[in-house]
Amino acid sequence: MNILVSNDDGIFALGIRTLATALAVAGHQVTVVCPDRERSATGHGLTMHKPIRAEIIESVFRDDILAWSCSGTPADCVKLALGALMATPPDVVVSGINHGANLGTDVVYSGTVSAAMEGVMEGIPAIAVSLTSFTQGSFAPAADFICDLLADRDRFPLAAPMLLNINVPAVAAAEIKGAKITRQGIRRYFDQFEKRLDPRGKTYYWLAGEAVEELEDPLPSQGWPVDLQTSLGAIPTDMQTIRDRYISITPLQYNLTAVGDLLDLAQGRRPLLPG
Repeated sequence: MNILVSNDDGIFALGIRTLATALAVAGHQVTVVCPDRERSATGHGLTMHKPIRAEIIESVFRDDILAWSCSGTPADCVKLALGALMATPPDVVVSGINHGANLGTDVVYSGTVSAAMEGVMEGIPAIAVSLTSFTQGSFAPAADFICDLLADRDRFPLAAPMLLNINVPAVAAAEIKGAKITRQGIRRYFDQFEKRLDPRGKTYYWLAGEAVEELEDPLPSQGWPVDLQTSLGAIPTDMQTIRDRYISITPLQYNLTAVGDLLDLAQGRRPLLPG
């Protein structure tokens, strides 16, 4: 399989080296295009007002992996790879392995998810994969899971472009109980801005804070049929699944239309327009 690998942690991150190596060992044709430095939490930003530079990287990956370092964002990397660097389109885009979870509302900010989403927007199936710890755990279980998933020819390449957001518990492989299809939860943060002074005495701020547990069920309360809400309620959230030491697989889309609210507004159940 022809695979494009990207990330938001940068070209020298252990996660992308582990993933790209595992895919190449499994016999896939692997091209790496990722940022030249860490670009975490950059979302789906694109570079519009300055040049994007790319250069071939040697001695970081195996000799059979063609790797490029890009000065742009994660979304830039995939867009550039598809539009200029790769001779033929890939069968799948894989972004990661991210060092840290991308659960719940993390996906709005995530450069890892945005790189994969860029592939889907170009009509290519994509996977975003993250290890749910910044400080511990091996990337090997996540890399092995992706290789096993892609080896299942009944499922890949996918019949239609889809983004699978995969999070892997940061525990030993023997402690992972399996994998589950999940829905997106809500992950909240206590944001804190630390006020500091630079050596010249000028004030600057550093965003800190920490994630808190899922506080509510994210199912919509408006506009959805009761039977649909019941069916969705039976599917665990990504955060719940990770707490239970299962791999979480959540399908995502770039259409952000609030379907329940749309139906309520269009059918007059929640009047908004005058008259």
